[in-house]
Amino acid sequence: MLALPSSSEAGKRLRAKRERRHLSIRDVERFSQRIVEEKKNPAYYVPHNWVSDLENGKSKPRLAKFHSLSLIYECDIGEILALFGLNVGDLDREKGLIALPDTHLAGHALSRANPIVPTSLKLQDKVLLERTNLVRRMFQELGEMPLFLEQQAGIRDVLYGYVGTEDYTLDPLIRPGAFVQIDPHQNKVVKNVGPSEYDRPVYFVELRDNRYACSWCDYEGSRLLLVPSPMSPVPIRSFRYPQDAEIIGRVTGFAMLIAEMRTDASATPSQP
Repeated sequence: MLALPSSSEAGKRLRAKRERRHLSIRDVERFSQRIVEEKKNPAYYVPHNWVSDLENGKSKPRLAKFHSLSLIYECDIGEILALFGLNVGDLDREKGLIALPDTHLAGHALSRANPIVPTSLKLQDKVLLERTNLVRRMFQELGEMPLFLEQQAGIRDVLYGYVGTEDYTLDPLIRPGAFVQIDPHQNKVVKNVGPSEYDRPVYFVELRDNRYACSWCDYEGSRLLLVPSPMSPVPIRSFRYPQDAEIIGRVTGFAMLIAEMRTDASATPSQP
């Protein structure tokens, strides 16, 4: 049986995890307060002096605080607890609760036992990828939701949308095939435009016949205008508002491919 590391050695390893994130112990304390507010439980608060004592081998583990550390350090709680000879389930469901200031790789890949999309699902056969849609509605008839949506549902009150492969309304700002995050509380068009097109509010709009659009918006009398990007081939579209168009919410984030994924051996550049 392997001997467990000492508290001092475990503390050093834990300090290394914090320093890899470029976090001070005061940062850890501040981020833990967000977890307290989210979970409405002061047990998850991590004082800076407790972090210092833990890293110096002067403190014993407390489960709720380790829960917070695993979220802040973006690692499996099992990794931290294993340093002290403990073994509990991981916290993948809550990864992303803390937004760290530095750019970095975001923790661990999702477990193979919990794929993002069911392995039996062929998207191109069962989902119309050409059309812009709410992601939940896309998967509604399949009876199973992608894991990342289930993970996010309990963290923030947001919706997710998908920009169809034939929807070039905001291309190249938001390209076809992108996934967007939507704040349903921001469902009124903001008239003031920012200093550049990148600051202009983007909205996810439900149209008649259960169609959707991801677009800049403006009003012209009682009509809602869907305004494309200057480089888009899509014309300005006009709809009676609110009879034929409803604003689902403002797009607050998006993820999209900027290059084709190539995994075949021929994609590797030949050596001179």
